[in-house]
Amino acid sequence: MRRSTDAKLQWEDVRYFLALTREGSLSGAARKLVVEHSTVARRVESLEQAVGLRLFDRLPRGWQLTAEGEGLVGLAERMEDEAFAFERAAIGTGSLSGTVRVSLPPSLSNVFLVPRIAARHADWSGITLELVGDLREANLSRREADLAVRLGRPQDAGLVVRSLGKIGFGLYAHVDYVRTHDEGDWTFIGLDDSLRHQPQQVWLDQYAGQRSFVLRSNDQIALLGAARAGLGIACLAHYMAGSDTSLARVPTAVPVPTREVWLVLHADVRRSPRVRAVADLITRICEENAGLLTGPC
Repeated sequence: MRRSTDAKLQWEDVRYFLALTREGSLSGAARKLVVEHSTVARRVESLEQAVGLRLFDRLPRGWQLTAEGEGLVGLAERMEDEAFAFERAAIGTGSLSGTVRVSLPPSLSNVFLVPRIAARHADWSGITLELVGDLREANLSRREADLAVRLGRPQDAGLVVRSLGKIGFGLYAHVDYVRTHDEGDWTFIGLDDSLRHQPQQVWLDQYAGQRSFVLRSNDQIALLGAARAGLGIACLAHYMAGSDTSLARVPTAVPVPTREVWLVLHADVRRSPRVRAVADLITRICEENAGLLTGPC
């Protein structure tokens, strides 16, 4: 392919090239980038014109990298890393106003943090918060979020971490369920296979023994709803279930493991006034409600 003298190399075209490389199809890249698949094709063709190379073979089953395209992937990824570093540095020198994107576990967001953050809007006026409830850990180096709240201390290089305390768990069931069912006849509600490694679920599997699970989910809110409906015994965070009058706490001889909670941000953005303001707000909320998070001993 001959290089077009009018075409100029643009970072956005390289970004689309990487998305198509990683997703393997126009439709997959389009979903990732939230654009039409025709936009992906146009951007990649623009890049091909700029560099004078055919980067993909258009095959019936999808677009496949050519040898020339494969040779440019590493360089494109280096450009991407530098672009993300530029963005993080820009945020680090920004103002108190603007957007802060926070990634956090959905149930902790919905039940615990959102009501308390909303009640203190004066502490972050001028900032637009984007709260992303996601079980997957956001990649802070790639600007998927500015801040993250994670269960368990991260070990990734380049991250700054701050302890937010611990989350305590207990067994809960509807008050009528506990009253009308003998312990040997209990059925259980738990996390699904994607989260079976979570400490509280490992404990629950051992506690249940040969007794059956009637419902599993990757959504803690769903487990809470099932317990409220009288379906069985659930292992729930105290901040979710402890004050629910429809539920009774089931005492256990061996306590359920607690989970450490950490606030995480990339070192490049910690000097940003707006990121720091949100980080400090989340920290204060967790410190002031430490007893609620940890729950009864």
